[in-house]
Amino acid sequence: MKNHVLRPLWVAIAFVALIFLARYFLVPSDFGVQGESFTYNYHRKSNVQEWKDFQVKYLGSDVCVVECHSENGESLMASPHAIIECENCHGPGVDHPETEEPAAMSVDTSRLLCIRCHADLNYPGTARAAIPGINPDEHNVDSECVECHNPHNPDLEEM
Repeated sequence: MKNHVLRPLWVAIAFVALIFLARYFLVPSDFGVQGESFTYNYHRKSNVQEWKDFQVKYLGSDVCVVECHSENGESLMASPHAIIECENCHGPGVDHPETEEPAAMSVDTSRLLCIRCHADLNYPGTARAAIPGINPDEHNVDSECVECHNPHNPDLEEM
């Protein structure tokens, strides 16, 4: 064969060999050997303890409503926002209320947060009866949503 064919062929072979060599040194030997019980077999048996030690950051609405915030939970459960977890708006509840200042959880009252769910995307065949959509370019453009709507009871009324 001519050199103009062999040189690119040798480069391609070297590149593939480099990939296999890197995989040999970088991928742990127990990666993907646990069988069909794990999604796509991407599981490493040696990191099971790492996942057990990993601190959960989102606790779920049940923890918020049952343990401390029953007054907000009752109004929330009677509203269309009942399908939304508390931490979607209030942020992750990790270490709350175990922190020194339990009231220090951030509350995102920005218009952008509400529009994430309430922007009317007009996709054909979608049913969004639980969360009504708005046109964010027309609906009260100069004000935050919480000026008119109570997130725990989002009927149109001032808070």
